[in-house]
Amino acid sequence: MGEINILAVFLGAVAFFVIGALWYGPLFGKAWKDLVGYDGEKMPHPVSNNPVPVVMGVAFLFELLIAVMLAHLIARTTTSPHVIMMMAVGFGATIMAPALGINYMFQQRPGKLFAIDAGYFIVGMAAMGGVFVLFS
Repeated sequence: MGEINILAVFLGAVAFFVIGALWYGPLFGKAWKDLVGYDGEKMPHPVSNNPVPVVMGVAFLFELLIAVMLAHLIARTTTSPHVIMMMAVGFGATIMAPALGINYMFQQRPGKLFAIDAGYFIVGMAAMGGVFVLFS
């Protein structure tokens, strides 16, 4: 079993976070806001009143947790760069996106919203995988 590269874990989470900033900003921000009913000031049905820095901080902690799990999987195997990318993108496409899809089906959320959010998970995981490849 190999060692977990803490720098790769941190930078992988940063890459995922940066993809989120682009994804929910200039790329799909307007469509996402329209689909969730965000009016620029508040969400239509907030479940909490957490300030944006708290939301962003917790999101980054979750992304760190995902990066730690990916690093653990990589450390447990002897992987080549293409296998690392298969693991990262596969995790996004076959675990994260379907789990989100199940949740969205029961919540009766629009398919376009699912496509935006699932796409973020898949592309974010690809970015994270790319960081792990650079450090492998």
